[in-house]
Parts: sequence; C-alpha cells; structure tokens
Amino acid sequence: MKFPFFASFIVFCIWLGYEIKKHSRMEEKSMEDFWEKEAAANNTRRKPLDDLDYIEIPLERLPMELLDADPRIREYHETLRSLAGNPIVNLSGISNTDLKLRYGAPNINALTLYDQRYTILARTLQSLGEALYEKGYVSEACTVLEFAVSTRTDVSATYRLLITIYKELGQAEKIPALLPTAQSLTSGLKNSIIRMIEEA
Repeated sequence: MKFPFFASFIVFCIWLGYEIKKHSRMEEKSMEDFWEKEAAANNTRRKPLDDLDYIEIPLERLPMELLDADPRIREYHETLRSLAGNPIVNLSGISNTDLKLRYGAPNINALTLYDQRYTILARTLQSLGEALYEKGYVSEACTVLEFAVSTRTDVSATYRLLITIYKELGQAEKIPALLPTAQSLTSGLKNSIIRMIEEA
C-alpha cells in the first residue's frame, strides 16, 4: 500500500517541479519583453500631441454661480476655473511605456500632467454633482454628472448618482445610453460600472 502512495508522491513532485520551472520561464520572458519594450519607449523621439482627445470644460453650461456662497461648492468652482484653458486628457488605463511609444519619451512629463489634471477634474465634477444633489438641485447635478460621463470618467459614484437622478426625474430611458461610454473605458473599474448600468 505504501509503494503506490510513494510513487504518486514522486510523480506529483516531478509535475510540481516542471510547473514551477515553466512558470519561472514565463515570468522571465515577460520581464524580458517588458524591458525591451521600455527600452524602445525610452528611445522614441518626440511626436506631435495633436491627436490627443483634449477635454474642454464648458463653464458656460455648468452651474458655476449656483450656491457660490457655500465654501465647499465655491472651492469646486475655483478648481474648475483653474483647470479651464489648460490641456486636460483622460489617459486612464494607458501605461507610461505605451504613452512613450506613441508620443515619444520627451513628452511623458507633459502627458502625466495632462492626466493628473483629468484626475482632479473627474473628482471635482463628482464632488460638485453630489453636493448639488444633496442641496436639492437635482437637474443641475445631472448636468455636471453628464459632463463627467462625457469625459469617460471611471468614477463609479458618478454613474451611480446619475442613474439615481435619471430615475428620480422619470428619465430611466436615459440609463442604457450610459453603456457605450462604460464599455469604452480602459480602467479596471470598467466591468463593475457596466454591471451597475445593466442592473439598473
């Protein structure tokens, strides 16, 4: 009885050793590929940034004077005004290596700044929309959040609140229209946002 068990154990150890080596080789290959790609990216010359999807903040369409006496809301207004007129690009889900390959290594600092501005914009729009909703300005909150979605935000709370607002306003038919934007996202939150919309 002991011999079959021992033989099975030997076979298992051989198989396990093979799997560990295979996994190790795959990891080494993956690292080699990464560093080759990174080296190529670092040697990519500067390219024009004309084809970037720049975001313009439509201050004239947003409720920029509403509740301006509220310090919290005034801060959101000031943030949006300070961002307006500056290059803003949503680069969520795109690695620095891919950005350098596409636009050149010398552009990476500018691209990082554009994306940082977008992160601030997305968070500010969510906070402003939520604050307006809490104060009872539902349609104005809707305007802010719809603009946020048009920039392809991946802030889950933006979609959640917008769905709630559509239902409150009797505009539930607008909810499916959020799906194409969610499906175009490149961030890790894409699937959970799609699921939220579909369940609504």
